Amino acid sequence: MTAKAVPPVVDAETWQRRLDDLRAREKAATRELDAIAAQRRRMPMVEMPEYTLDGEEGPVRLAEVFGDRTQLIVYNHMWSPGKTWQCSGCTGFTSQFTRLEFLDAYDAKFVIVTQGPIDETLAYKRRVGNRMTWYSTANSPFGSDVGAPPGGGFAVNVFLRDGDTVYRTWHTEGRGTEQLSHSFALIDLLPYGRQEEWQDSPDGWPRSPTYSRWATSEDIAAFYGAEA
Repeated sequence: MTAKAVPPVVDAETWQRRLDDLRAREKAATRELDAIAAQRRRMPMVEMPEYTLDGEEGPVRLAEVFGDRTQLIVYNHMWSPGKTWQCSGCTGFTSQFTRLEFLDAYDAKFVIVTQGPIDETLAYKRRVGNRMTWYSTANSPFGSDVGAPPGGGFAVNVFLRDGDTVYRTWHTEGRGTEQLSHSFALIDLLPYGRQEEWQDSPDGWPRSPTYSRWATSEDIAAFYGAEA
């Protein structure tokens, strides 16, 4: 058919039987994710100290970041001081979230916090065309206390507010964030998948070094930024 390796061609009955086998595993995984979410809803929480972050309008207490909501998701974006282009993974991940109003019905918000100074943070937001609300923890220990210290990696944290008291309810990092991304979900549907060296694929499938197909921060700026 082509020079590139392709899946074997079978009759429709055989294809349906293989799909049915796969569907059983997919449904089992869905039920497992439901069970994990149920366990997450039963997690205890820990009270947080008061923090003051820097926002677009000036200093703001962590409890005020919620606005009138009681639930808050925070993505801690990696930050390299003095760099024009920040982490491409963080930049690409957060570029996906352009319409978050649906969270209003769930009494929730989703924001970005970074270790960068607020002026640099907001300039970077504009440069790459990000649509989310950004805050800086450069003058606060908040990032360090939730698993994203200066020079450290990215993280996702979830908080619950009761009045002016904020509680931490969940945290993840690394590949734990993949479930929040639609990009990997779409790519994993493709016959060739992510095409990365670590991926379990048939012999002859295209393979590339890990991350090599990811959009760079410059790419994201060209797609969505102020000059795009």
